[in-house]
Amino acid sequence: MPKQPTGDTAPLDGIIPAHSAHGTAERDFSLYIHIPFCTIRCGYCDFNTYATEDFGNNIGITTYAQDAIAEIIFAAKTLQTSGVAPRKLHSIFFGGGTPTKLPARDLVAILQAARDIFGIHEGAEITTEANPDSVTEQDLYTLAQGGFTRVSFGMQSVEPAVLKVLDRTHEPANVPKVITWAHNAGLQASVDLIYGTPGETLQQWENSLDAAISYQPDHISAYSLIVEEGTKLAAQIRRGEYTMPDNDLMADMYLAAENKLTAAGYHWYEVSNYSRDEHTRSTHNLAYWRNQDWWGIGPGAHSHINGTRWWNLKHPVPYTNRVRAGQSPAAARETLDSTTRIFEEIMLMIRVKEGLPVHTLLQVHEAPALDVSLRWLVSQGLIEADVLNPAGEALADSTVRLTLKGRLLGDAVTRELLPDL
Repeated sequence: MPKQPTGDTAPLDGIIPAHSAHGTAERDFSLYIHIPFCTIRCGYCDFNTYATEDFGNNIGITTYAQDAIAEIIFAAKTLQTSGVAPRKLHSIFFGGGTPTKLPARDLVAILQAARDIFGIHEGAEITTEANPDSVTEQDLYTLAQGGFTRVSFGMQSVEPAVLKVLDRTHEPANVPKVITWAHNAGLQASVDLIYGTPGETLQQWENSLDAAISYQPDHISAYSLIVEEGTKLAAQIRRGEYTMPDNDLMADMYLAAENKLTAAGYHWYEVSNYSRDEHTRSTHNLAYWRNQDWWGIGPGAHSHINGTRWWNLKHPVPYTNRVRAGQSPAAARETLDSTTRIFEEIMLMIRVKEGLPVHTLLQVHEAPALDVSLRWLVSQGLIEADVLNPAGEALADSTVRLTLKGRLLGDAVTRELLPDL
C-alpha cells in the first residue's frame, strides 16, 4: 500500500489557519466519508482498504458508524472554532473500500448525523459506491428512504478474464439487476468501467461498453487503468506475468468509449465521465475538479478547506483512538501558496468540458507568452479555436476547452499551460 504524503505537523485541535478560514462563505462545502472495508483487496487497488472487519479493542465494522459520526461532530466544532463560515453540505459521497459492506441502516445513520449537524442543501447529491454483489433490493430502498440519491456501482468489465486480472470477484450478471433495483427505488445509478487491463483486447472493451449501455445507467465513468506502485498488479507486471497495453491501443479504447457513449446519448463533461444530462453529472466529483472545499471522514481520508489540505491517519486503530479521544485524526497537513493553488486549478479545470478560464492562466503567464502557447495548442488541434481573437491573442473572458484530440493528449496540453518555474 502506498505511503502517505509528508507534510507539516497537524495540530490535535484541528484548527484551520485564519487565512483559509477567511473567504469560505462563497465556496461550496462537501463531505467525503471513507468506508475502508472490503471482502478482498483487488490487485490494482491502492486505496486505503482492509479485508478484515475486526481490529480488536472494539474497533471495526460494527462500531465504524459511530466513530465516523464522532469525526463529523469534531469537524463541525473545529470549523466553527476556526471561524469558517457555516455552510450546508453541497454533496456527500461515501467511498471506499466498499461502503455497502456496512449495513444500509449504518450508512443512513451517518447521513442523518451529517444532516443534523451541518444541514444539506435541497436537491444535494448524496452518493454511495457499491459492489454489485454487496447490496440487496431492500438495501437500496433503505438507502433511498434514508436520503441517498445516487449509487455508483463498480462494474469495471463484463469480461470474466479481465475481471480475473483485476481480482474483481463480483458476478457480472448482477450489474443489470442492481441498476434496475436502484432505479425502482428512485436512485440514480452510475457504473464505473476500467479499460487498459493487461491482456484486454479492443473487442473485450467494446463488449463491456455495449453491456454497460444496455443496462441504461444514468452515468458512466470510463477510466484508464493506472498501475500504482505498491499494488499486487504492479508487482505482477514487474515480474513479467502481465504486460500493459501500448499507447495506440489505449487511444483506440478511449475513442471507442467516446463513440459508443455519445451515440447512446451520453455526453462527456470530464475527460473520463459521461452523463445523460446536466442533472446526472456527479456534482461531488465536480466539486473536486473545481477545487472547492470538503472534509474527509475516515482513516486515510483527505480534506481541503480554502488552501489548507490535510490527510487522516491511515490505519483504523490509531485513527479511531484519536477520534474517540476528541482529537484530530490528521496525520499531517500542508498550506498551498497562491501559485500552487493556481497550478492545481489548471490541472483540474482543463479536464472538464466547461474548460479553464483564461483569466486563471493570466495570473501565472505574461500575455504574450500565453498567446504563443494557445496558438500552438490550437494549431495542433488540441484546444478549441474560439479562445483566440482574429489576431491570435487570448480572449481574457474566454475558456480553454479540450478537443477530442486534446482529451487523448491531455497531459501534453497541461504541460504546455503550466509555466516553467
